[in-house]
Amino acid sequence: MALASPIKKVLGGLRKRLFSSYLDGAITVLVLLFLVWIIPPLLDWLIFSADIGGSTRAACSSDGACWVFIKERLQQFIYGFYPDGELWRVHLSAAVIVVAIAGALSGKLGSRSRWLILASTVVPVGIWVLLRGSFWGFSVGLTEVDTAQWGGLLVTVIIAFVGILFSLPLGMVLALARRSTLPVFRVVATIFIEAWRGVPLITVLFMSSVMFPIFIPEGWEVNKLLRALAGVLFFASAYMAEVIRGGLQALPKGQYEAGDSLALSYGQVQRLIILPQALRHVIPGIVNNFIALLKDTTLVYTIGMFDLLGMVQTANADPDWLGFATEGYVFAGLIFWLLCFSMSRYSLSVERATRVDHKR
Repeated sequence: MALASPIKKVLGGLRKRLFSSYLDGAITVLVLLFLVWIIPPLLDWLIFSADIGGSTRAACSSDGACWVFIKERLQQFIYGFYPDGELWRVHLSAAVIVVAIAGALSGKLGSRSRWLILASTVVPVGIWVLLRGSFWGFSVGLTEVDTAQWGGLLVTVIIAFVGILFSLPLGMVLALARRSTLPVFRVVATIFIEAWRGVPLITVLFMSSVMFPIFIPEGWEVNKLLRALAGVLFFASAYMAEVIRGGLQALPKGQYEAGDSLALSYGQVQRLIILPQALRHVIPGIVNNFIALLKDTTLVYTIGMFDLLGMVQTANADPDWLGFATEGYVFAGLIFWLLCFSMSRYSLSVERATRVDHKR
C-alpha cells in the first residue's frame, strides 16, 4: 500500500498533464507515435550502426554514420591549421579564458569587478600575444603564427569571446548616451546604433575585409581577424544598446528621484541604482544577443576565415571524404548547441539568483 500511493500519485499527475482533455490526449498520442517513429532509426544511424574504428574512407562500410571522418579531421575542426608543435599555446589560452570567465561570473575567486577588469584588458591582449607570437610586429620569443593559420573552434571562440566581452559595456554606454539630455551624445549614439542595425552582419564583414583597407593610409596594415572582430563588436553593441535601453525605460521615474534625494552624482545613480535593476530586467534579452552572436560567427567564412563551420565545409570538399557532409554538420551543430545551451542554463541561474520576490 505504501508503494502504491506514490505510483498512483505519479500516474495521476501524468494523466492531468498529458490527458486532461480529448485534445491534449490526441496531441500526446501523436507526439509519442512520432518519437517512436523517429528515435529508433536515428539512434541506429548515430550509434548502433555507426563506424568508429579505422582511419580511411574504406572503414565506413555500414549504413550508419561515419564518425571516422570526424575523428580524422577533429584537430582541424578544433584548431584549424595551427602548427602541431604550438598547440600548447591554444590549450593555455583556453585555460586562461575559462579561469577569467569563472572568476568574472562566479565572484568566488575574488572580487568580481577585478576579474571583469582583468578579463577585459589583460586577458585579450595576453591571449593575442600568446597565440600570435608577436605584438605590433615585435617578437616575444615564440614562433609567430599568422592568423590565416587559425581556424575551427579556436576562431569561433575568439570572435564570440571578444564580442560578448566588449559588446555589453559598449552597449551600456550607447544606451545611456541615447537617453542623455545632452543633444550631442543623444544624436551621436542614435546615429551609431541605427547605422549598424540597418545593415546585415555579412555586409559589415565584407566592408571590414574589402573596403576598410582602401581607406587606411598606404603602408598601414590592420590584421584581417582584428578587422572582423571590430565589425562584429560594433554590430553586436548596437543591438545590445537597444536591449539595455528597454530595461532603462522599464524603471519608474521614482528610482531616479531616489538617487537625487540621496545627493548622488549621475554616475553613482547609474552604477548603484539604475543599471543593476535595468540589467536584471533584460537578462533574457542580453543572453539571447550573446547566443545570436555566437551563431553569427559562422558568417566569417564568407570573408575567407575558417571558423568551425567553415572548417567542416572545407573538409566536406575533400575528395577522400566526399559524401559525409551530414556527419560534419551534425558535429558542428552539436558543438554550437552545447555552447548555446550552456549560456541559456547560466542565464536561468542568474535570473533565479537576482529575482526579487515581493511578499505581501
